[in-house]
Amino acid sequence: MEIKQIPLADLHVKLGGKMVPFAGFNMPVRYSSDIEEHMAVRNSVGVFDVSHMGEFTLKGPKALDLIQRVTSNDASKLIDGQAQYSCLPNDKGGIVDDLIVYKIKDEDYLLVVNAGNIDKDWNWISRFNTGGVDMKNISDDICLFAVQGPKAINTLQKLTSTDLTTIPYYHFAIGELAGVQNVIISNTGYTGAGGFEIYVNKQHAEQVWYRIFEAGKEFDIKPIGLGARDTLRLEMGFCLYGNDIDDTTSPLEAGLGWITKFTKDFTNSAWLKQQKESGVSRKLVGFKMIDKGIPRHDYVIKDAVGNTIGKVTSGTMSPVLAIGIGLGYVTTEHAVPGTEIFIDVRGRALKASVQKLPLISKN
Repeated sequence: MEIKQIPLADLHVKLGGKMVPFAGFNMPVRYSSDIEEHMAVRNSVGVFDVSHMGEFTLKGPKALDLIQRVTSNDASKLIDGQAQYSCLPNDKGGIVDDLIVYKIKDEDYLLVVNAGNIDKDWNWISRFNTGGVDMKNISDDICLFAVQGPKAINTLQKLTSTDLTTIPYYHFAIGELAGVQNVIISNTGYTGAGGFEIYVNKQHAEQVWYRIFEAGKEFDIKPIGLGARDTLRLEMGFCLYGNDIDDTTSPLEAGLGWITKFTKDFTNSAWLKQQKESGVSRKLVGFKMIDKGIPRHDYVIKDAVGNTIGKVTSGTMSPVLAIGIGLGYVTTEHAVPGTEIFIDVRGRALKASVQKLPLISKN
C-alpha cells in the first residue's frame, strides 16, 4: 500500500521530525524527545499536525437521520456549534470506528474519523445512505492542527477576533484565524491539557502553521509528534482505535456506555441493549504499575494465582507519574478500582493496580 503524505510533510522534515508510517500516512513521531514534547503540552503549548484524520460532510434534510442510524450517541441533542464524541457500531457487537460529529447548522454536519478507517467508514456510512444525503469526503482538502496545552488559548487568541473563552468544551466556532476565513476552531482535544483543534483548507495550512508558532514563541511553543500524543492520551485514559477499541470490542465493554444511547434505534442497538441488561464479561480498565516495568500492547494480564484474566491494549511510561501505566481488558470481577493485577512482562509477573480514569489528575 502506498504511504500517503500529509500536506506539510516537507516542513516537518525541515523541523527535524522523524517521519514514520502511521495509519497509511507518513507522520512525524517526534522532533526532540517524547518526554520533552509531552511536558511542553502539559505545561505550556504544543502543536500536532494531525492532517491524516478524515473529514466527511453530510448535508440535506436526511443528514441527521443518517447520522442517527449509524452512530451510537444521540446527535438530535446537538445545537449549532456543538460537537459530540460517538462511535459507529458494527452489526457484530464491535465498533467500526470512533468519531466526532460536528453540527454546523440544521442539515449540515461534519464527521471527523480516524485516518486508518477513512475508506472503511465511508463505505459503511454510504451503505445506509438511502435518503439521498449529500456526502462528501473532504479529507484530502483539510489540514488539522491540534494546538494543545494551558497556553494554547493565549497563543491562538492573538490570531483571531473570536473570543475563545466563549467556546465551551466540545463546542466550536467558525471564523477568521491567522488571516484565513472559515476556519473551524474547536474546543476538543486528545490530551486532557486543554486547547483547540484548528481545521483549515490545505492551501492556507502553511500560513496558519507559521502564524501559530509566531504567536506561541513567548510560551516556547513546540511541534509535537505522535509519540507524545500517545503518552498524553494514555494518561487521560482516552481510547485509541485499533488498540483499545476495534471491530471486536463492544462500546459497553470499552466504558463507552455514556455515548451509547438507547433512546433511538441505531446499528445493532437491540443487541447492545441486551448486552447492557445482561452485563458484560470483560471491561476496559486503566492501571498503574506498582512494580517497576513498562506494560506493552498484547502483554497478558493475570490474577494473583497466575490465571489469565485479560490483556494490555495500550501501555507506556507516564512522563508525569514516572511509572508504567496502561489500558487493558480484564474480567469484570477484576475491573474494580484498587484491584491488584499482574502484567506478564517477558515471563515476569509484575504487580499493578486497577485505577479510575484519568490516570493523572486533570490540569
